[in-house]
Amino acid sequence: MQLKLFRHLWGMQGGIDVLFRQIKAAGYIGVEAGLPPPPQREQFAAELKVHNLEFIGMIFSEGNDVAGHIASFETQLQEIKAFQPAKVTAHSGRDEFDLNQARAFVQAALKIEKQIGVTVGHETHRGRIFFNPWITRDLLAEFTDLKLTCDFSHWCVVAERMTWDRKCPIGLYADRCIHLHSRVGYEQGPQVPDPAAPEYAAHLAISEGWWEQIWKSQQARGVRESTLTPEFGPPGYLHTLPYTNVPVADLVSVCDGMAERELRRFNEMFSRSG
Repeated sequence: MQLKLFRHLWGMQGGIDVLFRQIKAAGYIGVEAGLPPPPQREQFAAELKVHNLEFIGMIFSEGNDVAGHIASFETQLQEIKAFQPAKVTAHSGRDEFDLNQARAFVQAALKIEKQIGVTVGHETHRGRIFFNPWITRDLLAEFTDLKLTCDFSHWCVVAERMTWDRKCPIGLYADRCIHLHSRVGYEQGPQVPDPAAPEYAAHLAISEGWWEQIWKSQQARGVRESTLTPEFGPPGYLHTLPYTNVPVADLVSVCDGMAERELRRFNEMFSRSG
């Protein structure tokens, strides 16, 4: 099994041509992002091709009700299909949906995914349907075709503990994971300032244990290419100093450092397993 590293554009500055050149030079295989505004989409597609970068599209459903979110999901997925994505990460629905509304969205989204023919992972993201382990567990049990983009950093702050997995074993989610966001969360926030800092060593170790279980599950499922985005974000995800708003860490270094670390760990892990 191979690990492919993708880079998000969140927090990066510059034109698409410059950003894609930087991403390629840093060793990433592709880009994970939502589509830019329509006037920029032709250049976006051209630069992906020029730099030989793969694409994971992102959907952000919106609307005043379930029907609106379903329609938004379908429109965005259809637009992304034209860019030949490897897969899609979806921010799906709203956390305020009750269970029946969440079911209705998921049922429709799975039908749309099949019709359009693009693989979708629904992200475990705050503010969305899959904002906590418990509703995610229940929906996975009901919808066997439901797939996830796993970003457990959100659940750390929603649950206010790193031990949420004692009631919901990580294997429940690992077996449906098609893409991983390797951000380290903690009990009071979705992003530690710098995962290399010793004061966050325990949080990093717990997170890496979750990611390893995803990789083992993928290997057991016969997945040939695992994908990962080191999705650390800019301020206000990244802590800043009071009064100055100066970031306490360098975002590019944090992202690239995490990508390099997890690639190294992945290769060591699977070289040992033969």
